[in-house]
Order: sequence, then C-alpha cells, then structure tokens
Amino acid sequence: MSYLILVRHGQSIWNLEKKFTGWVDVDLTENGKSEAKKAGLLIKSNNINIDIYYSSFQLRAKNTLKLIKEILNDKKLSKEAWQLNERHYGALTGLNKDEMKVKLGEEKVHQFRRSWDLRPDPLDKNNPYHPLNIDTYKKIPINKIPNTESLKDTYERVLRFYKLEIENEISNNNILISAHGNSIRALCKYLFKLDENQISKLEIPTGNPLLINLDKDKNVTDCKYLDSERSKDLVVF
Repeated sequence: MSYLILVRHGQSIWNLEKKFTGWVDVDLTENGKSEAKKAGLLIKSNNINIDIYYSSFQLRAKNTLKLIKEILNDKKLSKEAWQLNERHYGALTGLNKDEMKVKLGEEKVHQFRRSWDLRPDPLDKNNPYHPLNIDTYKKIPINKIPNTESLKDTYERVLRFYKLEIENEISNNNILISAHGNSIRALCKYLFKLDENQISKLEIPTGNPLLINLDKDKNVTDCKYLDSERSKDLVVF
C-alpha cells in the first residue's frame, strides 16, 4: 500500500481578495502560511514518511510545500511541474468574483467556475497578468502556455503529466503533491472515477491534506482529510 497526499495551497492573497487568480503568481497570506504549517503538523502526527514531493510552478503551492517540509524537517528536493498549475481563467483573471456576480449574474459566474468544458474569453496577450508576461513561466514553451482554459482542459494537462511522471512512482513511494483547487479536482476526478456532474460539485479546502490509500494496482482503497473539522464531501466515500 502507498499513500498519495494532495494538498491545496494555503490561502493566497487573491483568495482573500476574492479574485480570479489562475496563473497569476501570488503568494500566501499569513493565514495561508499557518494553514500550510498545520498541514505539515497533521502529516507529521500521522507518522507518514514522504518519498517524493511535487508542486506546481506557482509561488503559493511552492511555499506551501516549503513550509510543510520545514515542519517535517525533510530536506529532499522537490519536483516542480507547470502542468500542475491552477486553471487559467482567461479574461476573468484579476477580476473580483463578487463584482462579476453582479455584472454577469451568479449563474454565469458559477458556470465559468465549475462547468466542465466552458472557457472564459481568452486573456489578451499584452495583459500583465498573462503568463507570457510573468517571469515564473519564461522556461515553459510558448505553445504550451494557455490564454484560457476550461476544467476539461486543466484535467487533460494534469492527467497527461500524472500518468507520464507520477503514476508509475506510486507503487513503491509515498507521494505528496502541493497544487491548486482545479488541478487537485482534476486528479480527484481520475482517481475516484467521478463524472462531470460530480466533479463540478467537488470542493477542495485550502491547506488540508487529503490522504489517499492506493493498493498495488493503484486503486483507491480509502481516503480522508487529515483535518476532519475542515473536511469536504468526497462524493465517493
């Protein structure tokens, strides 16, 4: 049996400001740092040894992982993958969610956030929030950088990377992935065999490790959030 631990980064500055963040590289709030440290303490209290660490390219995920590793006193190098980045919200990037609900209506904003294959309008390539204009992504091939994404698009890029780079490592290793609401939602869809309706309803709490038990065939045998007071419905268990 192996463990896969999925951790959505702690609260970010734009989480607090209720902005569509996507690929904009914002850092954690003080509360987010506290959530990350608590995640580390929860993993430590369960005596789980992590063999391999992954994070997205984004600062909020990398710093969440850094704080977790400090709590675990683990100096292993982490692997960073842009494929684990948050969903790109296109022209919604940087806009306030509550203001958009007033402007577009709650139903339309909900569709943009949770529908399976609806993409917001593309973000102008000259916009400072476009990944092309953010130093973090300079090493990513230009043809891989999106202008907008649906949840389906995010699922496809996350799963390509997971199957190519991570899945074969699970048999003999405990793996922790520090990522984002939608990239973790994508992994949950695959691991728990969720349909498009179920995945649209799945909530991923910040800074709360989701511990997944996998058998030798990489099937999920059990799972739980380590902070039971902040757990969310996993739909399947």
